[in-house]
Amino acid sequence: MSNEKNVINEEVEAKDEVQEDIEPEANESQPVEGQEEGIEEQEAEESEIEELKRKLEEQENRYLRLQADFDNSRRRAKLDLEAERKYRAQSLAEDILPALDNFDRALSVETDDEQTQSILKGMTMVYNQLVEALKKEGVEAIEAVGQPFDPYQHQAIMQVSDDSFDSNVVVEELQKGYKLKDRIIRPAMVKVNE
Repeated sequence: MSNEKNVINEEVEAKDEVQEDIEPEANESQPVEGQEEGIEEQEAEESEIEELKRKLEEQENRYLRLQADFDNSRRRAKLDLEAERKYRAQSLAEDILPALDNFDRALSVETDDEQTQSILKGMTMVYNQLVEALKKEGVEAIEAVGQPFDPYQHQAIMQVSDDSFDSNVVVEELQKGYKLKDRIIRPAMVKVNE
């Protein structure tokens, strides 16, 4: 019988050992101190990743805005350069226009003297050369007489009543106006019918 007791005791002890081995495994489902720190570290890393993603997105947006600003600046510079080339003769034309006005006044003088007529003929040739040179650069006189009054092209100095013209039509041009391509350099000074 003592053999039987020994065998039973050994079996009970073996069951207790197996039970002890099983219990710690069952306790693994509950967080242990080391696991809690691991979870906190993982959450911290995830929040850091989210923060880095947000910063990356901000940097990408900033880069795209800077690229757009650069493209706009380059486009504006190109347009400015084109406008500068297109209207490069404006300053010169503005300086020459008073001389053309003086030529117009001098050429409107009527004379019977042969010497004066030859001088006027030479002045006419010089005047025509100046006008042609300005035309090559795109400077043209603005048509005024008989045209409807346009405040962008005409500057009304006087208003007259003339039955031979319609209302609001230019009757007389007192000083020629000029435009460079599509830009008005100087409006024409005119008399307008009421």
